[in-house]
Amino acid sequence: MLARILSVGLLAGLVAGLLVAVLQQVTTTPLIVAAEVFETRLSDHPATTAQKAHEHGAHEHGAHEHDEGWKPADGLPRLFYTSLATIVTAVGVALVLLAAMLVAGEEIDERHALAWAIAGFVAFGLAPAAGLAPELPGSAAADLAARQIWWVATGCATAIAIWMFFKAKKAVPRVLALAVLLAPHVIGAPRPHELVSRAPAELAAQFAALSLAVQASLWVLVGIAIGLLWPRLAGRPAT
Repeated sequence: MLARILSVGLLAGLVAGLLVAVLQQVTTTPLIVAAEVFETRLSDHPATTAQKAHEHGAHEHGAHEHDEGWKPADGLPRLFYTSLATIVTAVGVALVLLAAMLVAGEEIDERHALAWAIAGFVAFGLAPAAGLAPELPGSAAADLAARQIWWVATGCATAIAIWMFFKAKKAVPRVLALAVLLAPHVIGAPRPHELVSRAPAELAAQFAALSLAVQASLWVLVGIAIGLLWPRLAGRPAT
């Protein structure tokens, strides 16, 4: 069984990841490149940047904003590493989706796999984005650890709420599910101390919308691939 799960997960993730990697190259990647151009232009004017940092009381932030980690060179290296990361993510999504459906005792076919994939996107894509929208380079952001904790908590809470709402047959558990769904948003996502962003607002808004569309495409393609591959490679469960 484990070998069958791995084979379906790897194949579904590979197919979906390759398709989404192509989609990224014509949607979100150009926006990231454009945002990096704005970031570089501001970096070329250190006096102006320092003055703005002083005006916002962000000397410490300005001292570290030019510290960049390793990143692949433009062109083929960037395309390769970005595509590889997308494929690895898609494989992870496929394996998690398969594991969740098997643990829940759900029949794995095209309809059920797609429904679970949509629920997965709502829980781990759409719901967290309501508080922490996808960000371009140079965007204002809160502490990374705080954002990660809130993102994980929101995804898990939303997944639990969806499960409770659709599995419950009485009103009380469904009301409780709605409370669990809203709890992370009532608490609120971490916010940056200074709302200073290098990327234009129009570019950031377009990136957030397209990123969500790409995430939705990844989940949906993984769900479709699992639904198609499982009966053929994993075999149907015995009745």
